[in-house]
Amino acid sequence: MDLQFQGGEASAEERGALDRLLATQAPRRDLVLPALHAVHDAVGWLSPAGIDEIGRRLDVAPAEVFGVATFYAMFSTTPRPRRVTYVCEDIACTGGAHLTLDPSTDAHAVLPSPCLGLCDHAPARLELDGGRYVGPMARTSTLRGDHLLANVGTTAYGDLVAYRAAGGYRALARSFEVGPAAVVQMVSDWGLVGRGGAAFPTGRKWAAVAAQPTFPHYVVCNADESEPGTFKDRVLLEDDPFAIIEAMTIAGFATGAAQGYLYLRGEYPLAAERLENAFRLARSAGLLGQDIEGSGFSFDIDLRVGAGAYICGEETAIFNSIEGYRGEPRNKPPFPVDAGLFAKPTVVNNVETLACIPHIVLGDARETKLYCLSGAVASPGVYEAPLTVTLRELIESAGGVREGSTLKAVLLGGAAGAFAGPDDLDVEMSFTALRDAGLSLGSGVVMVIDETVDLGAFLARIADFFVDESCGQCVPCRVGTVRQQEAVARLRSGGDALHELALLRDVGVAMRDASICGLGQTAYNAIESAITRIGMFTKGAR
Repeated sequence: MDLQFQGGEASAEERGALDRLLATQAPRRDLVLPALHAVHDAVGWLSPAGIDEIGRRLDVAPAEVFGVATFYAMFSTTPRPRRVTYVCEDIACTGGAHLTLDPSTDAHAVLPSPCLGLCDHAPARLELDGGRYVGPMARTSTLRGDHLLANVGTTAYGDLVAYRAAGGYRALARSFEVGPAAVVQMVSDWGLVGRGGAAFPTGRKWAAVAAQPTFPHYVVCNADESEPGTFKDRVLLEDDPFAIIEAMTIAGFATGAAQGYLYLRGEYPLAAERLENAFRLARSAGLLGQDIEGSGFSFDIDLRVGAGAYICGEETAIFNSIEGYRGEPRNKPPFPVDAGLFAKPTVVNNVETLACIPHIVLGDARETKLYCLSGAVASPGVYEAPLTVTLRELIESAGGVREGSTLKAVLLGGAAGAFAGPDDLDVEMSFTALRDAGLSLGSGVVMVIDETVDLGAFLARIADFFVDESCGQCVPCRVGTVRQQEAVARLRSGGDALHELALLRDVGVAMRDASICGLGQTAYNAIESAITRIGMFTKGAR
């Protein structure tokens, strides 16, 4: 049955926002998310009349539009000012401590938020006005690296001429010279694996899509960097957007795709502005669109901006979000290379993975990785280092543990990662070495924790995070994350450790084995490692 809001007529601002969105494109279901953003930005919230108007314009039932709108934390369906300040309440900024907010006013809302991707500026705040970035104008504290970060801070983010003068688009020209199959072979031979956490061989993924006889093919850049403690993709997108555009174009050429989508987390409005500007400049220069550089190859990219949903970092949840549905993961198989976006063969790569592509094509790629250092280090920031670097060396490169503090633990990989103890500092930061040590590199989070942090509160925040971010689609995750949260709370209150730890283990195994996607499958990881590696709840650890 259709849901009728009886909301009256949409306001002039709401109608105008949709007029502008649809002025150059035909109404279709996959514009639901952009339409929600347009109306929300125009008036500060999604009114019943505004939701009705979106449904009428896109020929989508209002109930479905409402269902999508309420899936995302950054959309409000109750009146709210256009100007909003989000205050991070996640582990890098609060260490699990209770967050006290400034009061909201009629003209300015102050809201708690999960990780904002500004962990190097903890405690972090993000201010938006009508969806546009207005502050704080803080830059990444430290940027160290001369390969993937070579253009960051040296080449103007919106200067296509400067990007090309620095060697930009030589890799695309080289790709046109050698042909699609040769590019796929280069990526395979180099051994690139995904840098978003799964470490799946990129060349294998590209080859599978290129071989598919069903068309069209798609390329999706996963820029929904929402893992607490991660901010490297934000740096690349804000300061080197042309490199990612060039890499996506190479991926499209190699896999036979004419259309790409860059899915960006909603907490990165500055990156969104800079990407849209870069898209316009690239199109004007004949580097996106029809017959790129006279090659006969056509490729373009659409930007899709999320609205606060960690789960949309899962590759199939991205597809649903782009298509205008709730961002819930899909069962696999079928896998994206067979039936991904719009049920067509799709390559999904994250930002850092794509940043490696031009270097591989040009033959100058290095075995480096971007690491996000935050917490109790002297110089938080993004550090590029060889995969052979040890955890100790990485922390020392960031100035070591800040003066007057003592290292207690290091969280690797974020909320879905694992804790390393002081005895683990000499482990090599490569995918294989960390796996062999029972640790996880994940998306590159290196969060240093000192003696001032209450690890019990820290773990409780991680448990809260997974309850909040679970989409609720599958029972193991929907119920398991709540049972995990409750058990951690009882342990902190002095509950029976033997009983509660056994319950946590059973719930964790059930989530890992039976959840649809990686959120439920990894929700117990950090808590398990805190118990087994640093003795939390078993040795009086605190």
